[in-house]
Amino acid sequence: MEKSFEKNSFIKRTTSMLKVDFRRMFLSKFFYILLGISFVVPILILVMTTMMDGTVSVNPQTGKETIMQGFDYVWQILGSVSTAEQGGMDLVSMCNINMMYFAISALVCVFVCDDFRSGYAKNLFTVRAKKSDYVISKTLVCFVGGACMILAFILGSLIGGGVSKLSFEMIGFNLFNLICSIISKVFLVSIFVSIFLMMSVISKQKSWLAICLSLGVGMFLFMMISLVSPLDANPMHVILSGAGGILFAVGMGAISNLILRKTSLV
Repeated sequence: MEKSFEKNSFIKRTTSMLKVDFRRMFLSKFFYILLGISFVVPILILVMTTMMDGTVSVNPQTGKETIMQGFDYVWQILGSVSTAEQGGMDLVSMCNINMMYFAISALVCVFVCDDFRSGYAKNLFTVRAKKSDYVISKTLVCFVGGACMILAFILGSLIGGGVSKLSFEMIGFNLFNLICSIISKVFLVSIFVSIFLMMSVISKQKSWLAICLSLGVGMFLFMMISLVSPLDANPMHVILSGAGGILFAVGMGAISNLILRKTSLV
């Protein structure tokens, strides 16, 4: 009698790896530490900048006075409207949700490089998994993790705004625009995750090198965040960020897959 063996299809392999990676991430203390930091940081920023708003500092050498300017309303920590001036590099323009994309690099790089450091990746590829399955799984799992960090920052911003008694008035945008902006910011996570993943498979065991490379490459896209996901975003911004995320995930994923196939795993 002939025995029929169940074929280990792409969907089954990927689903199995996704279950393992999601379990590993959601049981990781490091993930919850980053999630907690993402939640606490906007509260501290809003409270401290509100306390320091209007404070005057004097340069002892030139005698020039500098007035500390805080946030005018809570939503500024999530970005600015598209008509706002983008030339300045003040506190408000720097201490906002955009910096969270660089924090996501720590999540991706440590999560991926730990696979190579522990020997898990080598054992995984030897036993059953393909490189493409690994890249797809890590991209999806890290995207979910990064999206959770973005949402934790937004939740912390709401609480921080209430504690610091800042205005929740929407100036130059409405609730629909705000929702589109948040969705766009979440979609943008996939772009950065794809880049950080590629830097991680290049660096292998060296998570410090992966983070440095990720921050360096990510800096080139920093200004893109405010342009693609302003507070007055509309469905077009959502489509652009979503399409960009898919293109980057496919393109960078293909390069990451090629790197894994052509280089040593140790």
